[in-house]
Amino acid sequence: MTESSARRPLPSIAEWKEIVAQFQVPSVPRAVWQMVNTLVPYFVTWYLMYLSLAVSYWLTLGLSLLAGLLIVRTFIIFHDCCHCSYFKSRKANEIVGFFTGMLTLTPYGHWRWQHNVHHATSGDLDRRGEGDIWTLTVQEYLEASRWKKFAYRLARNPVILFVVAPLAMFVIYQRFPSSGAKGKDRKSVMTMNIALALWAALWSWLFGWQNYLMMQLPVTMVAGAAGIWMFYVQHQYEDVYWETHDEWNYTTAALEGSSFYKLPKILQWFTGNIGYHHIHHLSSKIPNYHLERCHNSHPLFQSIEPLTFWKSLKCASLRLWDEESRKLVGYSHLKKVKAAA
Repeated sequence: MTESSARRPLPSIAEWKEIVAQFQVPSVPRAVWQMVNTLVPYFVTWYLMYLSLAVSYWLTLGLSLLAGLLIVRTFIIFHDCCHCSYFKSRKANEIVGFFTGMLTLTPYGHWRWQHNVHHATSGDLDRRGEGDIWTLTVQEYLEASRWKKFAYRLARNPVILFVVAPLAMFVIYQRFPSSGAKGKDRKSVMTMNIALALWAALWSWLFGWQNYLMMQLPVTMVAGAAGIWMFYVQHQYEDVYWETHDEWNYTTAALEGSSFYKLPKILQWFTGNIGYHHIHHLSSKIPNYHLERCHNSHPLFQSIEPLTFWKSLKCASLRLWDEESRKLVGYSHLKKVKAAA
């Protein structure tokens, strides 16, 4: 148990389920309106990007920032559909999830499976490796081979994480199923690949393939970088919760292992309220459009210390989980460990 959980007793599963129950009910009007105010601006921006190519590519790149942020918001819709929380109807979630998955270059069934594994194992030291960011403990790093240390430093480098990884993740990595995926989840990758090929062919036919790539790649880059950053700070902050499987607790992992990322209102809108990640991990059945209301409904959630935008920048320097101090630390901490050895 972390120091913070020792100071503040957490509710039982029955208690928090009663608190969040009213917010787990999807709203069709809210869901439809969110789709309208997200997808309509996105396609309008996409068309303006096409027109801007005849004026200046710098203008196109400027518009790609807006389109990329709208894709982040689209991804949250996709994400909620994967949790079957966006609509009451499972079929509606699957249809909207597949379409928004196509816009975000992400296979619906495969990502749903992978993300559910993440929810079931987040903060569990003995179940790392699926749907999370590669994290080693200090001791594991010290005992690692030279090659593994190099690979780890490369993978955790901010340039790799937030510049190289966005395109690599969404353009290449998502085109192949994970080794742990089975059956329809595995097949969903091929289904999405075919759909994306047809989708790209359509836009290439309408706009020309060079123009399509000149628009699609920067949008994917912006959306991917923003999305990876959001996922990173949700579980990679100094006082995050990690525990061995025998000691791991779902409620603690949700409330203390997932950040309350307090963003300016405009960024909260573009990121679909997913900054209330502590609540989302407590109950993934709460659709994003209810998360803020749930947070404001009970002192339990309001007692969670927020991670502000400026404070979150420090997270990029955190690399390893130190089991002694129970904090994420930077590489400079290794000097202290070696000195004390």
